[in-house]
Amino acid sequence: MGLIQNLIKGMGKNKAEFKEKFKHAQEDDRIMSLIEERKKSANRRELEREMNDREEAQIKEALNKIRKQRNSETWKTKNTILGEKTTILKDDRPILKEKNIFKDNPQMFTKKHAIKHNTDMGFFK
Repeated sequence: MGLIQNLIKGMGKNKAEFKEKFKHAQEDDRIMSLIEERKKSANRRELEREMNDREEAQIKEALNKIRKQRNSETWKTKNTILGEKTTILKDDRPILKEKNIFKDNPQMFTKKHAIKHNTDMGFFK
């Protein structure tokens, strides 16, 4: 039993060490990027920001095209319910051949069939 507990504690310890190392690496990276940004001139920072904005806009447009294409392909496939040859009105589905129970009894859900008061149930007699 002690061996298993030691293994579990060791795994948790390794995970904690990894998280700590990752946290320090993120802090170091953030500090280095701040130093690099401060070394640049204001005009260079503005130019890089504009270039990044344009690049992000192009990426967004490309993703929108891909998503629209994927969506249209999904609607055109033959394997789904929405495919070309599949319709909801096909009469080979057994549910469409069953009798409509609501057609013959239109007052199925009216108040006439509901319990009108708690006294009808025998609670307060």
